[in-house]
Amino acid sequence: MASPASSLLDTLHASTKEGIAHALWGPPPDLGPLHHEGDPFGAYWRFYRQECERALLDGGRHVLARTHQDILDVIAALKKGQLRDDIRKTLRLKLTRSHDNEEELVDRSIDLAASIWLMIDFGHMQYGFSGRRQLQWNSEPLADRVASSFSSPPSLGHKGVKLQRVFNALNLERIAGVEILPTTNLLDHLRLTDDDTRLYIFHYASVLKSQSQNTIFPDGLIEETLRTLALLFPQSDLAIRDWYRRLSTSLDLDPQLVLCGHLKTDDRQIEKFTHWHDRIVVLKQVFDEATPRTLLQWWHDRRNGVQWYTFWVAIVVLALTLFFGLIQSVEGALQVYGTFWGENGK
Repeated sequence: MASPASSLLDTLHASTKEGIAHALWGPPPDLGPLHHEGDPFGAYWRFYRQECERALLDGGRHVLARTHQDILDVIAALKKGQLRDDIRKTLRLKLTRSHDNEEELVDRSIDLAASIWLMIDFGHMQYGFSGRRQLQWNSEPLADRVASSFSSPPSLGHKGVKLQRVFNALNLERIAGVEILPTTNLLDHLRLTDDDTRLYIFHYASVLKSQSQNTIFPDGLIEETLRTLALLFPQSDLAIRDWYRRLSTSLDLDPQLVLCGHLKTDDRQIEKFTHWHDRIVVLKQVFDEATPRTLLQWWHDRRNGVQWYTFWVAIVVLALTLFFGLIQSVEGALQVYGTFWGENGK
């Protein structure tokens, strides 16, 4: 049976996952009704596996870490608040011979561990252009670097911005035509791309719930991120639950995504969002400015009840007019046909 001392490419057994999870987050949180249905962190372990495989591309020539324990050791140092330079010194002691790229081996091991722990892309771990936001971390304490990325004060005004119940992920897709894309990078959460037609969602609610006591993150960030998921994927909305099940057949989504509760009216005020304030304001603007282009979009767009009823009454009237017009045309044609044959039959 594999253990944390096994290779990063070995199959993760239940006991290994348990040990890694405890080292990452401590005692497991109560994840509610789905906790007993399989592995609640299944989506996270697939992310973990992909990160390890990517790090060891090209025969592992770019990273020093080789075992799960190597990663956990770095994470333990990060949790203690050690500076990057101090962790570098410790990792260099593990080198058994000289390497031309010693700095790269050490730095990418640190970035791999930080990425696996925090689910944030660190710049040194990327090959080529990915389009994802990256966090460049060099000498300052990690907590300070993370805080600087998420603690910028809101810069966009929110006068007139109301987060009604109709504002959710399902309606963003079927009314505004915004495609929902899952992301493993917390920095990309609620980020619109491709001319505001694609929205990235950090959907790892199980990890967020496990990170609630992580002091590396700014105060309130984890709780607010969970509230954005409750805003866009309200647990009480059956249509959202059905849509989520359909999405899950093609996307690797965290099962806890639709178990983040639902926001009451007081909690839906834009003023209650600080870290994600500006992205929510932009997203709401895209939603409000979207105009239906197809009959299906018109059917789902009930943001303006009067406009919706007026449109569909007009459609019904038009359909009835065409229908009765067609009937009259058919009757007229039959009369002409009957008259023609009646005259020719004499």
